[in-house]
Amino acid sequence: MPLPDLLERLLTTPGPSGEERAAAAVWREAAAEVGEVSSDVLGSSWVRVPGTGGGPSLALIGHIDEIAVVVTNLGDDGLAAVRPTSGWDPAVIAGQRVDVLTRGGAVPGVVARKQEKRKAGEDRNPVRGDDLFLDVGAKDGDELRSLIRPGDNVIWHGAPLPLHGSRVASRAFDNRMGCYVALESARRIAERGGAPGDVIAIAAVQEEVGDFAGSRTSAFATKPDLAVAIDVTHTSDVRGADPDDDGKILLGGGPTITRGPSIHPDVFELLHDTAEAEGIPFVVEVSRGTTSTDADAVFLSRAGVATGLVSVPLRYMHSPIETIDLDDVEQAVRLVVAFALRLEPGLSFAG
Repeated sequence: MPLPDLLERLLTTPGPSGEERAAAAVWREAAAEVGEVSSDVLGSSWVRVPGTGGGPSLALIGHIDEIAVVVTNLGDDGLAAVRPTSGWDPAVIAGQRVDVLTRGGAVPGVVARKQEKRKAGEDRNPVRGDDLFLDVGAKDGDELRSLIRPGDNVIWHGAPLPLHGSRVASRAFDNRMGCYVALESARRIAERGGAPGDVIAIAAVQEEVGDFAGSRTSAFATKPDLAVAIDVTHTSDVRGADPDDDGKILLGGGPTITRGPSIHPDVFELLHDTAEAEGIPFVVEVSRGTTSTDADAVFLSRAGVATGLVSVPLRYMHSPIETIDLDDVEQAVRLVVAFALRLEPGLSFAG
């Protein structure tokens, strides 16, 4: 199964939190073929497909930013210190090829670990964030300062890697995939002539830094009657996972539909019923509080927005080898489209 062109362009365009402009521009270019595109001062983007029958308006929200580390200090030895701006495992980034996003363009580099002096028989210490440093090939501090600045973001280097069958590994599936699903769903709904209510596809900024700024302002600006956040979720089909704790979530098993305190029960039930009626494979994912996705901000927007969460299973989250099954992506699109078409006039989610 080939990687959809838009998803590939989103995956190969840089866009860490706070610097999403390039990736957002790719999304907006594609969205312009669906309808009129709007954006806000933070950089979030959305496109609205007008409804046909007075049904409730639906926001479909993915976040466009990706995880990164940031340059914090330029050493006189030509090496730079880096620290996280979002969730990451230091052991994952050590030894990786990276791109430093500078005002003059991307500068290639590598992230290395400080050398350890160990006595014979001593175990290697776990990798810590402050053990890591960035090497762009500068011979000294002056040359380093001519190439990069403190505050430059650093992202993993490399193109998506097709694996066997319909599986692909890449950086930034979290959550360019959600932005793709939101827009592709809106495009298919527009091709059908629209849903009963407006459908608003949103590419929100700054989810990974934890304050959900883009989804918060976008939900306020677009004023949806209900919303579905679209994100990725950890699978339980890898070594060390615990299905009893996280649920039995399999790559290729279809999208998950979240159920929990911050998810509106009627939205959950309608998503659940839609998947069953359409023959779409899915898994119920249990949230025991908040979801750590854009849904956490959207359901509290204004006087409250009835919100659901659809996620695509992902292996190796927050790494350069995030792995996804494209069948799951397609099933997520099918679910979101069918759900939107069920939102008839008079449907209320009030308690």
